[in-house]
Amino acid sequence: MNISVVIPLLNEQESLTELNDWIAKVMLSNHFSYEVIFIDDGSTDDSWQIISNLSNQNKHVKGIRFLKNFGKSQALHAGFEKALGDVVITMDADLQDNPDEIPELYNMIINDGYDLVSGWKKKRYDSVIAKNLPSKLFNWAARKTSGVKLNDFNCGLKAYKLDVIKNIDVNGEMHRYIPVLSKNAGFTKIGEKVVQHQARKYGETKFGMDRFIHGFLDLITIWFLSRFGKRPMHLFGSLGFIMFAIGFGFSFYLGLDKIFINPMGRLITQRPQFYIALSTMIIGTQFFVAGFLGELILRTKQNRKRYLVKDELNFN
Repeated sequence: MNISVVIPLLNEQESLTELNDWIAKVMLSNHFSYEVIFIDDGSTDDSWQIISNLSNQNKHVKGIRFLKNFGKSQALHAGFEKALGDVVITMDADLQDNPDEIPELYNMIINDGYDLVSGWKKKRYDSVIAKNLPSKLFNWAARKTSGVKLNDFNCGLKAYKLDVIKNIDVNGEMHRYIPVLSKNAGFTKIGEKVVQHQARKYGETKFGMDRFIHGFLDLITIWFLSRFGKRPMHLFGSLGFIMFAIGFGFSFYLGLDKIFINPMGRLITQRPQFYIALSTMIIGTQFFVAGFLGELILRTKQNRKRYLVKDELNFN
C-alpha cells in the first residue's frame, strides 16, 4: 500500500464527506493505493455515523472510535498503530489542510529520502493576535530548544516513513513535537514544505490560547525527557551533589571558625550561615532521592493503555 492518511477528529460532521471525497479524488488521479483512517476522539455530534456510512461505501475508509475524548496525541497513536502504507500522511479534519499536497509530500518521502516532511502554513487565515503571533513565539522556542529547524511545528499536515511512526511513542500532548520525537529516535532527515492553508469552512476551532501554554510546558517536558529521560540520576544526582557540597562547605567553615578562629564568638546555631548550610544539604539529599526514585520508576514502569476504543470499521 502506498499511503495511509490518518485523520484525528472531534465534532467535524460537516466536513468529513467533503474531505473524504477530496482525498479519494487525489488518490485516484495519482493511482495511489491507499487507506483513510478516521479516528473519532469522542465526538458528540454525528461524526461517527458519517464515518460509518463512508466506510460502507468505500472499502478504503476505516474508522476508530474512542469511548470518550482522550486527546489528539492518543488519536494519532491509535491511527499509527493501524497504518499500513509506505508513507503515512496526517492531516486535520476541518478542511484547513489541502489534500492536493499529498502527492508532493509522498514524493519527498519516497524519492527524496526524507524520514519526515512537515507542512509549513506560511500564509495563514487565522487570527493574528489569537493564533499567529503566539504560534510564531512558540515555534521559535521549539526550534531553539529542540534543535529541529522547522517553521511550523503545529501544522497537522505531515508525511512520515512507516518506520518512523512505528518507532515513536506519541502520548500526552506530544503531537506538536513528533518531529522532535523522531529526531530523538534517530530519524534525522527531516524536511519542510510550504503548504496551502485554507480558512475554516465549517464549525469553530477546538483549540484556544491554552494550547500554547500547554505547548510550552510540553516543550520543557520533551527537552528533559530527550536529555535525561533514560538517566534521571544524571540530572538530579548532579544537582544533589552540588547542593550538598555547598552545604557541607559552609558547615566545614563554620566548624573550623568555631574551633580554631573564633571559639568565643556566637553559637553556630545563632549564625545565618548555619541554616543556609543545613537547608542546602537537605535540598541536595532530596535531589539525590528524586534521582533514585526516577531510576526505580524507569526500571519498573509498565506501559498502560492510554485510550479505550469503542468501535472499529474495516480493520481485518
